[in-house]
Amino acid sequence: MEIGLIFLAIILASLITWLVKQTVNVQPWVAEGVTEASYQAPFNARPKVVALVTLLAVITSFFALVVSAYSLRMELGDWIPLTEPQLLWTNTAILVLASIAFQWTRNAASAGNAQRLKPGLLVTGLLTTAFLVGQYMAWQQLNASGHYITTNPADAFFYLLTGLHAMHILGGMYVWARATVRVFSGHDNAEESIQLCTVYWHFLLVVWLVLFGLMLST
Repeated sequence: MEIGLIFLAIILASLITWLVKQTVNVQPWVAEGVTEASYQAPFNARPKVVALVTLLAVITSFFALVVSAYSLRMELGDWIPLTEPQLLWTNTAILVLASIAFQWTRNAASAGNAQRLKPGLLVTGLLTTAFLVGQYMAWQQLNASGHYITTNPADAFFYLLTGLHAMHILGGMYVWARATVRVFSGHDNAEESIQLCTVYWHFLLVVWLVLFGLMLST
């Protein structure tokens, strides 16, 4: 259980490091060609980056609390370990592919290759939707085998962990949908949204790997 908390702490530390690199890597006192009138503070330059990192830090802290509650609850005598559906392995592979597809799309956006944006966003959306459908199917399999949310604390935490993760995926899908609409509408300002969405997808993939490993090990 401590391993899961360590991984979440590593995620939080990585987010802080990334924020520092994104905001203070330019030194205005040594930069050439930067005047006092033209210089803008780094935090004002990319507010969406700061907002995303703040959000991810909050989500990381939230899941750390949930994992801590999981650790404390499983020590009580009424905890009966749950055998996770094998479908979760397939779902995990799908989420990995979705993250790869978003990274491919992000690389295309950075390179100015607009032709790859539409198929990349569509593939990412389809794979992510397939992951959510797969998670719902895993719930159905558990229900069919008599494992309900009120059956056992381990069952309840399975639904809680997978449900919370799915909710954060759905939140990301909203931003993905807005970026996709901008790309298909011919807007030229979708690159930053794609980059930030890619970071969010990678983040949720790591969170899911931590949660999945935690459930498998307990």
